[in-house]
Amino acid sequence: MKKTLIIGSIGALIIGVMLFGGWGKSGSSLQYRLVSVERGDVESVVEATGTLQATKTVQVGAQVSGQIDTITVDYNDVVEAGQVIARINPALLQTDVNRAEADLTRCLAEQDHQEEECLRITSLHAENLVSETEQNSAQYRLDLADAEVQAARVDLDRARQNLAFTKITAPVDGVVIDRNIDVGQTVASNFSSPLLFLIAEDLTRMEILVSVDESDIGLIAEDQQVGFTVQAYPDETYRGTVKQIRLQSTREENVVNYTVVVEVDNGSGELLPGMTATVDFLVDSARDVLLVPNAALRFRPSEEMIEELNKVGRGPEDDLQQETGTGNAHSPPEDMVPLFFLDETGQPDVMLVRTGLSNGSTTEVSGRDLTPDLQAIAGVTGGGKSTIRNPFQSEKTDSQGPRREPQG
Repeated sequence: MKKTLIIGSIGALIIGVMLFGGWGKSGSSLQYRLVSVERGDVESVVEATGTLQATKTVQVGAQVSGQIDTITVDYNDVVEAGQVIARINPALLQTDVNRAEADLTRCLAEQDHQEEECLRITSLHAENLVSETEQNSAQYRLDLADAEVQAARVDLDRARQNLAFTKITAPVDGVVIDRNIDVGQTVASNFSSPLLFLIAEDLTRMEILVSVDESDIGLIAEDQQVGFTVQAYPDETYRGTVKQIRLQSTREENVVNYTVVVEVDNGSGELLPGMTATVDFLVDSARDVLLVPNAALRFRPSEEMIEELNKVGRGPEDDLQQETGTGNAHSPPEDMVPLFFLDETGQPDVMLVRTGLSNGSTTEVSGRDLTPDLQAIAGVTGGGKSTIRNPFQSEKTDSQGPRREPQG
């Protein structure tokens, strides 16, 4: 969700109330809740959530069936490529190797016999003592013996390879983040390779898979800067960079989302796979500008406040004329709103300010007489009620709202 708050044109109502002048300096029983205008930085961001995971993980399975005989690693253990991390009991597969070796020996003996027999028949055929058919039969039996020897060698190689597969090794350097087996457990790999271990190749570099709403995805771009927090360290803000915007969308409750991959440096090792990250994509920023809490921009004077204050002196229409070069106080620009404040004598006054970026709690403002440490009015704490409303709601003028003064 985009957190930038757009503050619309709400000056016309107050300017209409104040059309005949500014606030007077007469005494008042009203007490105000004040906030300060401060200088600082503001960022417009798109907020979303995602899950931390290793940049690359490798699933380690078993290529042969059998009972787990030994496990040499556990969760969080660092492993090297080729290291034996588990072993399947090799007894049955060793028997297959012995059988294949015996079959090969038998086939080799048969091959020798058929070779000698073929030589004998060939010599007899040369003396016309046997027919050509008998010679061809002898050659055929020799060829079959050669083929059986080759098949026996293949079977022996397969049996030896299966025996080697009883040693389960780490395919990459990394950290064991999941283990799904225990000693004595039987694994069956006849149809699919069972998942035994999950190894993260490098946890110093991680990534966040962030689900971004389709209404905000147009504000995201590769290499965009990102800030995020995790619940384990709520006061720490981490940084990342958008690596990829995946084209494949997902739909949940009729809302279309896209997956954005964010690269993260985890040199400290604080971030762990599976953590939920609250991500802020930086859309725009303003540095060293005047900022005011949004409550001050939403403040509206109560009826009692309007009745108590005399309408003399400078009014907001003067600001409008100097800002725009016109005297049309009923049509302020959309980015200009009234800001109520206390002057140097402690009396309330009002000015028009131009709004800029907002992060949802504070907004960039500018104006002719706007200075740091100016005390802006955010509410009435005594002697009357202030009207603080949602800026996205339409303005209504009724018996409970501010009254317009009659014109002329």
